[in-house]
Amino acid sequence: MPLPPRQLALALDHAESFAREDFLSGLSNESALALIDAWPDWPARAIALVGPEGSGKTHLATIWAAAAGARAVSGRTLGEIDIPAALATGALVIEDAAAIADERALFHLINLAREQGAFLLFTARTTPSLWPLALPDVVSRLRALPVVMLQAPDDAMLRGVIVKLAADRQLQLDESVVGYISTHIERSFAAARAAVIALDKEALRQGRPASRALAAEMFRGVG
Repeated sequence: MPLPPRQLALALDHAESFAREDFLSGLSNESALALIDAWPDWPARAIALVGPEGSGKTHLATIWAAAAGARAVSGRTLGEIDIPAALATGALVIEDAAAIADERALFHLINLAREQGAFLLFTARTTPSLWPLALPDVVSRLRALPVVMLQAPDDAMLRGVIVKLAADRQLQLDESVVGYISTHIERSFAAARAAVIALDKEALRQGRPASRALAAEMFRGVG
């Protein structure tokens, strides 16, 4: 019996929306969202936003950057940029801050931001006290930062994230599919993203709808 035709799954880019109206708020992130919305009335001009992979750090940082006119840089490249130019708008996002290798550049950034009254938003998966830094002046400044935590998702949040990630990929999932995925994967944002991507690719490869039956084939026994 001939096998059904299979489609080649192309590696197309799918833009994830980071608009304010597309941010899913819930118990796991309400304090972080409140902080972003409260700007410029922050408890300090430098804040650390900390949470697991895929928890919404970049989305929140993007919302804040749009409101504050902030530029964004990667912690890995901090030592390669023109720091005064990066602070020209008075606000800066430093993503993946735990990966900062050039501590002197970080020290210069913190001091210059303080002199200019600029705002800094650091994002990372771990708190500043766990970042691999050695310079005492840098360590003491970072440990003084207010930290806002993003938590692992509850049931409602996990389902909402699955729906949003699918919508970003123009993938329509009915409630039975969303429910099946949410109860058969690890309870994390990263697992939700990986599951949606995998389901989308497999549905395309097989030329099948992203149904509960396909989800069951893929995720039974997972989680």
